[in-house]
Amino acid sequence: MFTGLVEEVGTILSIHASRRGTQLQISAQRITEQIDDGDSVSVNGCCLTVASHHEEKITFDLLEETLARTNLKMLRQDSPVNLERALAAAARLGGHFVQGHIDCAARVLAFDEAGPDCRLEIELPDQFARYVVKKGSIAINGISLTVADVFPHSFVAWIIPHTKRQTNLAATASGDLVNLEFDLLAKYVERILIHLGPED
Repeated sequence: MFTGLVEEVGTILSIHASRRGTQLQISAQRITEQIDDGDSVSVNGCCLTVASHHEEKITFDLLEETLARTNLKMLRQDSPVNLERALAAAARLGGHFVQGHIDCAARVLAFDEAGPDCRLEIELPDQFARYVVKKGSIAINGISLTVADVFPHSFVAWIIPHTKRQTNLAATASGDLVNLEFDLLAKYVERILIHLGPED
């Protein structure tokens, strides 16, 4: 479980595919001081398990499902990625509950400056539109953000200067793919309502 508060922007060192699978290696200075093999780390919002780490290098094994569903398949050497360690039980929850289970990767339609802030508009696939509500929470590349507006096929979030500086949104442009995780509470409510009978 994560909060959607990015701790560090890491850098991709390599993505290597072989018959044994795909490995992702990232360079990170801050979080490597407090992780162990087997720990969970959110990488662009995707929960990955640390396969090994040495000094500032962290290696992860990637499932085919992970590559198919997320924007990790689009990353190249030197690509910036948002990193967050799993939430400690006694830690403050500053964002919202983020599982690290990406629902889909969607395209950035616009990322425009508006004074000191930025307006980020992202496509909204029809099969997930029911989970997005105005003023609700959403995780974009692992960043906990608030939905400002919802349209038939897109939604908007506003980005303050601090968030842009401290995340890989600083390198994001129109046309890029971003990972989306929709609100966990909405999914549970939907599941419960589906299984409620008329007598309930």
